Amino acid sequence: MIPPPDHPSISKPKIGVLLINLGTPDAAEASAVRRYLAEFLSDPRVIEIPAIAWKPILHGIILRTRPKKSAHAYAQVWTNEGSPLAAITKAQTRALADRLGPDVHVEFAMRYGNPAIRTTVARMMTAGCTRILAAPLYPQYCAATTASASDAVFAAVAPMRHQPSLRMLPPYYDDPLHIQALQASLARQLASLDFEPQRLLLSFHGMPQRTLELGDPYHCHCQKTARLLTEALGRSVDVAFQSRFGRAQWLQPATDEVLARYPSEGVTRIAIAAPGFSADCVETIEELGIRGRETFEAAGGERFARLDCLNASDEGMTMLEAIVRRELAGWLPAE
Repeated sequence: MIPPPDHPSISKPKIGVLLINLGTPDAAEASAVRRYLAEFLSDPRVIEIPAIAWKPILHGIILRTRPKKSAHAYAQVWTNEGSPLAAITKAQTRALADRLGPDVHVEFAMRYGNPAIRTTVARMMTAGCTRILAAPLYPQYCAATTASASDAVFAAVAPMRHQPSLRMLPPYYDDPLHIQALQASLARQLASLDFEPQRLLLSFHGMPQRTLELGDPYHCHCQKTARLLTEALGRSVDVAFQSRFGRAQWLQPATDEVLARYPSEGVTRIAIAAPGFSADCVETIEELGIRGRETFEAAGGERFARLDCLNASDEGMTMLEAIVRRELAGWLPAE
């Protein structure tokens, strides 16, 4: 059927994959970090305190003091392509696009900061994506990360007259493909060390203890990832939680406290990994790799190795391609 001459142009329908990560400031400067933190810490999924009580704290204290400290941390890990998280997520996007081929349009967005989910979804629609798989790159489900990303995706399409069909990648914390990728990556990195670690510490991002009590499955997902990884590696691991913030009780044990305690227990050689992160970022490179090392060595530790996240490694991309293809079943042409 031939459309009338004045009919709006219509792009050929495409399948889209949107990789989503947490976010990053645009620069390692206090002003950029302030904008980023203002957006991040204004999300009610992240800070579950009534706005009337939280806003004076956020704007009166936190955004006046924290940006300078955080900017210093970012400055220590910044790259020519921006923050490590931005650079690695771009690399993951390019690699996945190459693997999926021309039938799939792959982009990435950040929940906070740029590129924003709203503008990226709009651009994908303009490119003709009528079916979009949104893929939050958080292996373990948490309301503050996975649910917040889902909120943002659906909010992005809410005002659209012509909405795409949407699918959300489920958490993959216990997926055999994920565990296999972690096992292969960590085993390869451990084998390349010039010392034998006495302990392998798995550090997950922390969350307030209250989230567990309210029914968030995040803590359980982290523990199951650790248990399955222990079995796959054939060695015991320790589990801890990093990035405490504020005065509330957070999930225990705390990573910094474990690192400070190890030498007194005779543990002076360790490796640390962060299997809750899909890409290395300021929390892994600076918080664990720099400050974590300083804490461990100041307490008497002798050898310390920070192991990379899956990033855009062969192990990581093989896993990501497989779980994305599985979630695109029925959309992609049968092979």
